[in-house]
Amino acid sequence: MPASGGAAWAVVVAGGEGRRFGRAKQFEPLGDRLVVEWSVQTARLVVDDVVLVLPTEELDDERRRAGCVHVTEGGTTRAASVRAGLALVPGYVDYVLVHDAARPLASPALFAAVLDAVRAGADGAIPGLAMADTVKRVRDGRVTETLDRRELVAVQTPQAFRAGALRRAHAGAPEATDDAGLLEAIGAEVVVVPGEPRNLKITELDDLARLARWAAETHHLAPAAEQAVFGNP
Repeated sequence: MPASGGAAWAVVVAGGEGRRFGRAKQFEPLGDRLVVEWSVQTARLVVDDVVLVLPTEELDDERRRAGCVHVTEGGTTRAASVRAGLALVPGYVDYVLVHDAARPLASPALFAAVLDAVRAGADGAIPGLAMADTVKRVRDGRVTETLDRRELVAVQTPQAFRAGALRRAHAGAPEATDDAGLLEAIGAEVVVVPGEPRNLKITELDDLARLARWAAETHHLAPAAEQAVFGNP
């Protein structure tokens, strides 16, 4: 059930082509659901409504719409797709969460954590995982700097924002790899909450198999269904 404290909607971005994956990964089966269905259904547990952004050719496919009433086609970039979804969010909405459909195992608790952080006063909130590896800056194949990993996090979605701040950050159609980057560019305050190791973004086929095992463990999916789709590595 959505939390109290001002209206909150989510924009679930599922408009990618999956070039590295080889096909549209957001429509792959994961246990008893499609990947996109996991993301939409989890968001619904926390927010008041969901806007789903899809590729143009998938707009009329009821399964891929994942039960969403508010559906729009994506743009040529991720930021353009978010703007398309944001355009369907009513003006009375106080908070907007943006989530990549290709992260199907983000928990309801994570959605609630970023939303609570903006309700507490931040302009934006993002999940982050501490870096375990040493990170170096490289230019032309040569190391130029070793970065302090204590100051670095690997960023995930869902990301939550005050609706007004997110709209201002997207004004003028800027580009960035995530929405928090656009808020940073306008000087807004973005805070970090602990991310989740199992909130993996599907990039390779092996990622999908790993998520299937985790989904079966966490959500008690039928092992036979998992094996039929993914095998049993």
